[in-house]
Amino acid sequence: MDYEHLIVEPRGEVLWVTMNRPERLNALNRKLVEELRDLFVGLYWRHEIRIVCLRGAGANFCAGLDLKERDNSGGSGPGNGLIRQRQISEIVIAMRRCPQPIIALVDGAAAGGGFALALASDVRLATPTLKMNAAFIRIGLSACDIGVSYFLPRMVGSSVAAELMLTGRFIGAERAASLGLVSAVVSDEAMRPAAQKLVDEMLLTTPLGLRLTKECLNHAIDAQGLEAAIAMEDRNQILCAQGEDFGEGVRAFLEKRPPNYSKAKA
Repeated sequence: MDYEHLIVEPRGEVLWVTMNRPERLNALNRKLVEELRDLFVGLYWRHEIRIVCLRGAGANFCAGLDLKERDNSGGSGPGNGLIRQRQISEIVIAMRRCPQPIIALVDGAAAGGGFALALASDVRLATPTLKMNAAFIRIGLSACDIGVSYFLPRMVGSSVAAELMLTGRFIGAERAASLGLVSAVVSDEAMRPAAQKLVDEMLLTTPLGLRLTKECLNHAIDAQGLEAAIAMEDRNQILCAQGEDFGEGVRAFLEKRPPNYSKAKA
């Protein structure tokens, strides 16, 4: 797909993705929804890409659904509405399903659908101007939308999640960091270097180990107890141990040198 509102920059094994509608605070119109869905669904088989960095152009991450460009192209009625709804929610499902860790660089507004995109990422970095909220409830909808009711209570607990979702209240960078909703708060100038530092450390891992770690973390969140989580961990360790990278990792550790891991395969 030729993207109109996404800037996609492959840099080695890393994909830098920028939502590029700064004049609309990178709000989600129909075209941007299509492009995000196409990108993340397609990443499932792109094993040569190991990490994704997601950000918004300008001073904001994503202000949610573009209410000035409402999409009624598929007709009215609950059936057609559900199709359009699933076209958006499929993005966060694909984000969790794709094997690449996703680092979100969250600046300014991350509201509604933008909040959901940030929560669906694996690591969130923020600037001091961050303003997140479940904006849906402030425009006559339920705050339970696009995976927010799944992600948020798992990250901050049920009480804080209920507070934020029942009110649509904004949460700023300082409180988000104190709750563990973001990993770090850095200045605008330090955002890109902070993300690059994470990227560099992730690239020191094996392609299979990194991929299976994201997968296992996803499953462990919903595992039916300790034994189910350990079963997944055991399976992943045995899979990783079968490849040549495990031996190389041990040798590099003992020889006190950087490992020379195999490249990820498409």
